[in-house]
Parts: sequence; C-alpha cells; structure tokens
Amino acid sequence: MNKQQMPVIRGIAAIFWLGFFMAISFMEAPLKFTAPGITIAQGLQIGRLVFGALNKCEWVLLLIVLCTCLFNRPGALVMLCTSVVCVILLAETFWLLPVLDARAVQYISGHQQQDTGMHWGYIILEVLKVPALFIMGWKEITGSRRKPALA
Repeated sequence: MNKQQMPVIRGIAAIFWLGFFMAISFMEAPLKFTAPGITIAQGLQIGRLVFGALNKCEWVLLLIVLCTCLFNRPGALVMLCTSVVCVILLAETFWLLPVLDARAVQYISGHQQQDTGMHWGYIILEVLKVPALFIMGWKEITGSRRKPALA
C-alpha cells in the first residue's frame, strides 16, 4: 500500500462502519423486541451481546481510520469527522455502554428500573455518528478519484 491509497482505505472503512452500525443500532435493536416470544429480558440479553460485539468492531474500524491518518493526513473536515467519531466511541465505550449494561443486568435480574434518559443519550450519539462517518467516507472516496495518481 502506498500513501495515495490511504484516503480510499479510510473512506471504505468509514462507509463500511456506517452501514454496519446503522444496521445494528437502527434495525436489529428495535426489531428484536417485536419478535414473537421474545421478552424484554431476552431482548436485553441479546442486545448486551450484540452491542458488546459491535463496540469491539467499531474500535477495529476506528484503528484502521487512525492508522491511515498516520500515513496520509486527511483534510480538516475529515479530521473533524474522525475526531467526532473518536469522542463518541470513547463516550459509548467508557460511559454509556457500561451504564446501560448494568441497567440491563438489573432488569434481567428482576429489578425494575426508572428511566434515566441514558438510552436516549446513546441514540443521540449514534445519530451524530451517521453524518460524521458519511462525510468522512464520501469525502475520502470521491476526493481520491479526483487526485491524479503519482508514479
């Protein structure tokens, strides 16, 4: 791989990440609670597994993006988008997911929980990830096509 390929790799990683997390966060998560025979407790158990795995995959994709930034620094807009998704992923990993996971465990154990709004906070961060990843992917993939290849 050479320096000129880094934006394309970064763009592909961003678009793949976008599709991957949107399918889980905005499709799988709500649909599992509508499946016949699935209780809220079962849905929460499934969600804990799925969102734990999603979080790990997101870290791999972020590392790919960050590594490409080391070899070929992106423009200011892509750096801003990268910073946004990095901060969101840090907040989700070290704050929101542990809190939501603990609440899910309590609910599964039979302890009713009062709504704290944390779930809405997670949804808001997921919604903010959408334009950041889209802009990063679009800018890098389309911008790379316009640049002449260096021999």
